Amino acid sequence: MSQLEQHIAWRYIFSKKSHNAINIVSGVSAAAVGVVTAAMVCVLSVMNGFGSLIETMFSQFDPQLRITATTGKSFSIEDEAIQSVIALPCVELVSQTVEETALIRYKDHQLPAHLMGIDDNFQQLTQIDSIITDGTFSVYDGAFERAVLGQGLANQVGINAHFVGGIHVYSPKRTERVNLMRPDESFNEATVFISSTFAVNQVKYDDTYMLISLPLARYLFDYDSVTVTALNLQLSPDVTTRQAKKQIQHILGDNFRVLDRYEQQADFFRILKIEKLLTILLMAFILLIACFNIISSLSMLMIDKKEDIRILNNLGADLPTIRKIFLYEGWLISSLGAVIGLIVGLILSLIQEHFGLIKLGNGTQYVISAYPVQVQGLDILIVAIVVLLLGFVAAWYPVRKLQIDQ
Repeated sequence: MSQLEQHIAWRYIFSKKSHNAINIVSGVSAAAVGVVTAAMVCVLSVMNGFGSLIETMFSQFDPQLRITATTGKSFSIEDEAIQSVIALPCVELVSQTVEETALIRYKDHQLPAHLMGIDDNFQQLTQIDSIITDGTFSVYDGAFERAVLGQGLANQVGINAHFVGGIHVYSPKRTERVNLMRPDESFNEATVFISSTFAVNQVKYDDTYMLISLPLARYLFDYDSVTVTALNLQLSPDVTTRQAKKQIQHILGDNFRVLDRYEQQADFFRILKIEKLLTILLMAFILLIACFNIISSLSMLMIDKKEDIRILNNLGADLPTIRKIFLYEGWLISSLGAVIGLIVGLILSLIQEHFGLIKLGNGTQYVISAYPVQVQGLDILIVAIVVLLLGFVAAWYPVRKLQIDQ
């Protein structure tokens, strides 16, 4: 598009029209696009904030990297490839875990629970201390086996960290057949005493997880002293998770999976991405409706400038050139609204991010007091592209029907 066409389009936007309604409709068009653009920026930023908040909660419990077997539930830590990974300079801390489902009973309450046997390094590898809600973290005190329960699970069982009664744990013997004559002998049993409760604020953990010592878990589930169901890694600060993950996966081959925090919670983050995509599509549909104002204003302008169109044609401007002028003008209207909307949306998001003016409830019922916000550059780029693309389509629709009256 030539500078002449752009200059004429700019003049048409700000020049006086014969009908004041055209100026009003053009202003409304730009304002409508701006409002929807600002709303898109704010909504996506809030979704990013909630996603980052949940990610932080998971990071307090999930390790930086987790190694699991591709086939079967367990593997040996004496495996040559596993030992090679443990010896890597980028691996700062290693924690072994054994996880299975077992039946727990406290007085008249009994229900299945997800037992996780952990070693001494687990407390250093995660931020479990920061999510303890009652009691003191301990899975073995030197005399008695202890347990750390998810807060929801403790409520279901009817126990808390100050109770002195023991929790009975039952797990079927994995290596033996059920004795129909004495079925009680077909279970490994143990008694543990609750030391504390934790809350990740995720049902998956809070309502099902129970942490016990690694030796006790191996006894309950019939694993030897070198067998684990997962190996958890903490990396040194000078290496990125992506680089380390790629290197470790190459060493382990296809027999093992190396999962980062996103992959450990793949279902959750997949749902989050789908929700974000649906939000963008919904807001784009609302924006499309707002762009109908551009069609109206551009159609009215072309009618108002019929004489100018005839003069331009007589001066040598052909039909495609004249169409480009009005196409550029319609696109400028949407662009003006997009720029204003992006600026307003960014300002509102940054104010909420730093000052938390909009509260969640009364500020005490939730994990955080105000709506979390996180502005991401990629979202701003996506919003800008969507707005400009729909604005161009809205301008092209009426312009394509423009004809020169002789």
